[in-house]
Amino acid sequence: MNSWKQFQEENKDRFLNELLDLLRIPSVSAKSENKEDMLTCAKAVEKSLQEAGAQTTKIYETEGHPIVYGELIVDPSFPTVLVYGHYDVQPAEPLELWKSGPFDPTIIDGKIFARGSCDDKGQFYMHVKALEIMTKTNSLCTNIKFIIEGEEEIGSPNLATFVKAHHDLLKADVILISDTAMISMDTPSIDIGVRGLSYIEVEVTGPNRDLHSGVYGGAVANPITILSKMIASCHDENNHITIPGFYDDVVESTEAERKKMAEAPFDLKEWSTDLGIKEVWGEKGYSTNERTGIRPTLEVNGIWGGYTGEGAKTVLPSKAFAKISCRLVPHQSSAKITEMVLAHFKKNAPPNVTVEAFEHHGGEPYMTPIDSHEYKSAAKAIATTFGKEPIPVRGGGSIPICALFEKELGLKIVFMGFGLDSDNLHSPNEKYDIANFYKGIETIPYFHKYFAEKNA
Repeated sequence: MNSWKQFQEENKDRFLNELLDLLRIPSVSAKSENKEDMLTCAKAVEKSLQEAGAQTTKIYETEGHPIVYGELIVDPSFPTVLVYGHYDVQPAEPLELWKSGPFDPTIIDGKIFARGSCDDKGQFYMHVKALEIMTKTNSLCTNIKFIIEGEEEIGSPNLATFVKAHHDLLKADVILISDTAMISMDTPSIDIGVRGLSYIEVEVTGPNRDLHSGVYGGAVANPITILSKMIASCHDENNHITIPGFYDDVVESTEAERKKMAEAPFDLKEWSTDLGIKEVWGEKGYSTNERTGIRPTLEVNGIWGGYTGEGAKTVLPSKAFAKISCRLVPHQSSAKITEMVLAHFKKNAPPNVTVEAFEHHGGEPYMTPIDSHEYKSAAKAIATTFGKEPIPVRGGGSIPICALFEKELGLKIVFMGFGLDSDNLHSPNEKYDIANFYKGIETIPYFHKYFAEKNA
């Protein structure tokens, strides 16, 4: 094991510079203008796998952005670990809030500031470098496969087709994902579950054109006002979601489970100060950690309409729009919730406007059993490098493909995230601590070692 640490120490500057090069590619999957950048990034990922020791690599075209595959089969008798990650990133807007260019990675106080630094380039690249360490030190005890996609941030619309068509290619014994976070470097943790997702867009139309707000205001329904009222009606005075049937399939956590989760260290004052808020908000009867882990939510991700440019323009707008997402907990169906939310907005539209609502994408919740060999291998690996046992926690984010992987491939998933909730994922000034990046590279080979031990 000393050879792993020695090789990493000798090559850590190169590892970091390679990641910085990857972060310079603006691989924004949501924007058509970045289509060529997506292919450039896919090729860069494939090259990195080849240089790390993958014997077979291939870029698979899809109807959207490419999927990068790589593998190193050391011995057919060894267990196989399938590593999943994504090279696409969220849009960087609003650009004016970034302290440095989102695709000009900048290191400040030991942290890499760049879009995708944590989500998910910095995290999947840890596995690429772990592969290199194990191949260069001739210490691989597992076979390794990689599937790095380019559409996770837009709901992985083409991944299901790929997985269903490549069962044999993706045959493995476990799926390993680093696209989550831990409590802190002092308090390591492992996500044992992620929430599902339902994402929709609503369009409200009033008059057939923008109107003069002085001439028509007060006599014609304003779509922004109507939409705002409809959104506000989705929560009651206890911040409980009011859509009929929304909670029908929610499995309530037991008091014992809630007590166990409450053992995780959490400083509410520090958390609030970091966010710049005076008070927290959420569903009555639940703690902040419970609201972001074991409870479903409904949030407005964007709302717009009318004139938003510089200066004043007194219009009564013709249209108003909103993007809305729901985070779901185990046993909730994204298809069922999406149908409910769409129906809610269409049914509750007053007669003085028309409402169109449609789905963007969705995904199912996922849970990892903590008594499994897969989980225990990850926990032991983290305990080895951190010097303390990790705490199992429920994550608030979503990885829509998890349920798909288990259904199609029959595999359990282990989350080994090394980011932090404070890394500004999906926000301006996204960051990833270099120490976390290096710690992930140091820890991952131990997962392979411990996972292989049962097979041996």
